[in-house]
Amino acid sequence: MATGQKLMRAIRVFEFGGPEVLKLQSNVAIPIPKDHQVLIKVQACGVNPVDTYIRSGTYSRKPLLPYTPGLDVAGIIEAVGESVSAFKKGDRVFTTSTISGGYAEYALAADHTVHTLPEKLDFKQGAAIGIPYFTAFRALLHSARVKAGETVLVHGASGGVGIAACQIARAYGLKVLGTAGTEEGQKIVLQNGAHEVFNHKEANYIDKIKKSIGEKGVDVIIEMLANVNLSNDLNLLSHGGRVIVVGSRGPIEINPRDTMAKESSIIGVALHSSTKEEFQQFAAALQAGMEIGWLRPVIGPQYPLEKVAQAHEDIIHSSGATGKMILLLK
Repeated sequence: MATGQKLMRAIRVFEFGGPEVLKLQSNVAIPIPKDHQVLIKVQACGVNPVDTYIRSGTYSRKPLLPYTPGLDVAGIIEAVGESVSAFKKGDRVFTTSTISGGYAEYALAADHTVHTLPEKLDFKQGAAIGIPYFTAFRALLHSARVKAGETVLVHGASGGVGIAACQIARAYGLKVLGTAGTEEGQKIVLQNGAHEVFNHKEANYIDKIKKSIGEKGVDVIIEMLANVNLSNDLNLLSHGGRVIVVGSRGPIEINPRDTMAKESSIIGVALHSSTKEEFQQFAAALQAGMEIGWLRPVIGPQYPLEKVAQAHEDIIHSSGATGKMILLLK
């Protein structure tokens, strides 16, 4: 290590596995931005289910070990590479990705993954935008190609992506139905764009949804837990309806015949498949949402860096999401 290089606290993963492989270290070198990179002093970082899949080694993309998890940070620009013109030291920003990892006091990011954080949003809210809102926007506008007047069911609507999907769908003129597993979750869903909410822990909630939507069915389902819900989803769809799979934690048996009469589709979505141009398009729409005021992240559980293993445990096993989980680094 070069003498005089500044050090920071960061979470490091040396082997894939359970939450216990997340190690807090206080002697990690602060990266130096080059070319089109910026260095961000991290104030808050989003915790996403995908972070746990990557950490366990079961995800399609495996980082080189050791690595620091974390994609969406919010903070202040500390330094910029020589080719960066859009940002300067002191700017408030949020990211959709990082190079060096977000579970750290400082994070390196490519300038095209960095976006201005308006003054009206705090850093906690800034850390709740990157993965959730960009994923929800891609799912609704790019994958489902929703049109104003259509009906969307957000299946699992009280977490980060779910709340984002409700807010976006409502802003774009859709009829929005949501589900949540707790009373608090249901309240949050109704406060953030849903016209109706259902408790997905109730045995007969699918019947209640069917009763609400009538014969026609729903045009689009944004699905957070496909391994549990996909078969039911296919029966709720309208003719030409589409299920957008945002999350799944295992296999499920479905009857393909359920797609035939309705000519329905099952479409997977992965944010990291977006092109640079698509990211810019999503960013422009979401920046407008921040300025107008319909994009309002709801913050859920908050953890210090020391409690990151607990955060990873809770995001998978807690009884019901209520807002976006974040790590605080201040």
